[in-house]
Amino acid sequence: MRLGGEHARPGDGQFEHWRQAVSTAFVPLAVVSTAEDGEARFTGTLRTTALGGLQLSEVGGRAVDVRRTRTSIKRSDPGLVKVGLQLSGRGVIVQDDREAVLGPGDFAVYDTSKPYDLHFADDFSMFVLMFPRELLRIASRELGTVSARRIPGSTGMGALVSPFLKNLHHSVVTGTMPTTPLVEDAVVDLLSAAVQSEAPADAATPGATMLLRVKSFIDAHLHDPALDTTTVASHHHVSTRHLQKMFEADGHTVAGWIRHRRLELCRRDLRDDRFRGDSIGTICARHGLVNSSHFSRLFKDTYRVSPRAFRDQEPLSPT
Repeated sequence: MRLGGEHARPGDGQFEHWRQAVSTAFVPLAVVSTAEDGEARFTGTLRTTALGGLQLSEVGGRAVDVRRTRTSIKRSDPGLVKVGLQLSGRGVIVQDDREAVLGPGDFAVYDTSKPYDLHFADDFSMFVLMFPRELLRIASRELGTVSARRIPGSTGMGALVSPFLKNLHHSVVTGTMPTTPLVEDAVVDLLSAAVQSEAPADAATPGATMLLRVKSFIDAHLHDPALDTTTVASHHHVSTRHLQKMFEADGHTVAGWIRHRRLELCRRDLRDDRFRGDSIGTICARHGLVNSSHFSRLFKDTYRVSPRAFRDQEPLSPT
């Protein structure tokens, strides 16, 4: 798998071409050049591809400010988060009244549903991972406590995750990355661990901690067709009403979350070569959806394609 994309060279309106490509590849953004010579000598790159539910991009340029405004959020809010790894140069991410100054190897997470600013004073390149917010293993309301916090690539969890992200970038560029869904899971798990390690000590409220435990329990029991709100509440010694309120605060219902996780795991397995010999009925039953006709309707309603058509699709090519 190779990164494909845009290259902008000096002059001839190339900055505008790059600006539009960046806004299209990510979410609607306002991008302006801050170079002393304006846009005339601008050079930039944008390469992007997909790994399951993750979009992986390398973006580079010189002296630009990027803004995600309330107006652009109203135009499009797909509920995504970004993780930016600084590859070269220096970058600044501003969100939630915090400012993360990133040097090569540092990274930070930010939420596309809230305004943010990116500042690059000179030449830069950044590796950006973008994915649905619910893939990050933290409660949605906790995201505001960790956004725009610098995660240094030289200490703590960052020292483990930063080299992994650099190697991921290299393997994507060179076309040597394994395409197994397990790679996607490993990336999200490591990013979640790194982000949680940087959360303020008082950020993990008892309710948030309980919610993470509940979600872990659900993931471990998705294979059980009888898994439901009552079962989950009983196991954690809380009322179903209290459990529903916990999930509502996170933007979900209990049943909706169970259904979402089952569908996501089925979608992953449908594209996994290890399970090519398994029928669609076997795959959905493995994750607690024993009625294959009902599963097919749910899958198509959610992903706008039938499970069989999705399975038969060619692997995603770079865009």
